[in-house]
Amino acid sequence: MVFVMARPRALTKLASFPPISTLSLFCASALVGLACMSLLVVRFVDLDYFPNRGRTPSVLSPLKRDSLNPNHALLRDLLDVPKQGIFSSNNIWNSNGADLYYGCSAPESLYSRSSELHSNGYLLIEASGGLNQQRTGITDAVVVARLLNATLVVPHLDHQSFWNDSSNFSDIFDVDWFIESLAHDVVIVKDLPANVKEKISKQAISARVPRKCPPQYYLNRILPILRKKQALRLTKFDYRLANKLETSFQKLRCRVNYHALQFTTPISEMGHLLVKRMRNMSGRYIALHLRFEPDMLAFSGCYYGGGEKEIKELGTIRKRWKTLHIRSPERERRNGKCPLTPQEVGLMLRALGFGSDSYLYVASGEVYGGEETLAPLKALFPNFFTKETLATKEELHTFLAYSSQMAAIDYIVCDQSDVFVANNNGNMARILAGRRRYFGHKPTIRPNTKKLGSLFLARHEMSWQQFAAKVLASQKGFMGEPNEARPGRGEFHENPVSCICEKPLADLKWESYSDRMGKKRSSRISENSLYLEHGVQDESDQIQHSVLEGDTENEEELAQMELQDDGGRDANQHMMNDDVEVDELPWLSE
Repeated sequence: MVFVMARPRALTKLASFPPISTLSLFCASALVGLACMSLLVVRFVDLDYFPNRGRTPSVLSPLKRDSLNPNHALLRDLLDVPKQGIFSSNNIWNSNGADLYYGCSAPESLYSRSSELHSNGYLLIEASGGLNQQRTGITDAVVVARLLNATLVVPHLDHQSFWNDSSNFSDIFDVDWFIESLAHDVVIVKDLPANVKEKISKQAISARVPRKCPPQYYLNRILPILRKKQALRLTKFDYRLANKLETSFQKLRCRVNYHALQFTTPISEMGHLLVKRMRNMSGRYIALHLRFEPDMLAFSGCYYGGGEKEIKELGTIRKRWKTLHIRSPERERRNGKCPLTPQEVGLMLRALGFGSDSYLYVASGEVYGGEETLAPLKALFPNFFTKETLATKEELHTFLAYSSQMAAIDYIVCDQSDVFVANNNGNMARILAGRRRYFGHKPTIRPNTKKLGSLFLARHEMSWQQFAAKVLASQKGFMGEPNEARPGRGEFHENPVSCICEKPLADLKWESYSDRMGKKRSSRISENSLYLEHGVQDESDQIQHSVLEGDTENEEELAQMELQDDGGRDANQHMMNDDVEVDELPWLSE
């Protein structure tokens, strides 16, 4: 039996509905397309990650938990870091009480001018190492010349080191200004006079003095030779003068380092151009001197989680130093001997209160692990810049082949930054720490690696609030503030206390300042209660200033000091290549 159903009247009417116009279809399609595009934009664009002005930095896209690249799995634990610091305030961009002090290096009234003294001969100096190691050698060379009452020939820079940089003194520093500004201290000439050069060519000798020589050593041992030969060349001249000297010599060190050593016009102009570009984008910025090169890590003996590949690669490089002892990576970490990783530096800065919108300039050589190692730091600070991203290849072309000149550009940008931070205690970090103290105690963050090392290992066992509070407590005494500088603590180049004076009525001003700060502290009770809530004590009296301790006599650690310049170098080879005439000067041998 076949049943035939009647067609509903409604369907009949629908079937006979007039066709939709072409214009209507086009409009509908356009609306659907716009809706899809808006969904894509919402998914891939997060305006919080882009600067308010200036050009957008070339960094990783904003991190999303469901779109992480498996190759960057280490980034997952950064997603919970707040964009702004829990305890953030404008105070982190300034040093407390800095306006009560100023740099003072003028000589005393009884200071004798060089023109009033009779020269005992010509002193030739070969400054070794990278830019900042050479800077310490040049500074001390002037002091030694003054001590010996010698005529100083413009120092010769090392061309045979790891850097293989052919730059001369005049390629980096303004030689005319160097000679003119120190005329009252030491007589300096660009080269030996022709008649003198011919006369002493067969008599001039080369020697290498021990490290950290006191002034009396130079007077008793070097001066008689200088008077006899009329010319003496001191090779490998770096850290060859004692750290502690009488005040007049310390002030001379400051006059040389902070006033006489000025970069050449091309270097200075390029450095200040990059500073201007950073400030045009952000107004203020952080500069990071990131030492994380392969040879640096190999020398440290530390381990950074790279497995067998890291152990093999760094172990091969480590064989370059035949005298190095085998070290326990765990013990080195506990003792604060391991440079912070880029990720750890980023976490430290965020914990101190610097938000993700802060602008970061990074001065660095070849980073071990490349972009994968830098990825966490760029995620924490998307406004990430280097001299290569701020300047064009054409602008940098003149400097590219000269590592010391490139380092000088970084030096200027780091020096002019609002906040300077380093991940280790290398030469550049120490030199800039002292310079920034001298010129107004600008914030200079030196990681307390001994405390931070164990703290980073336990980071996932605590909340971000607890972690940030502990970082704040650990960094007290390591932020570059005036009350951190104590006489006799650390290298003079990083702590030039003899050249820093209090302004008149400074004590009264400081008392007034303390009263004002007391009122500000009352508004931070909630922060203090947070410290107590999580069991964080004020550890300022327990801070271990291991980074700022005095002279190191261990030769292996001195080699590390040399390595920690603007890049790695073969410190063992440095110690072997002496041209000391031991038979004639046996007391100069080490």
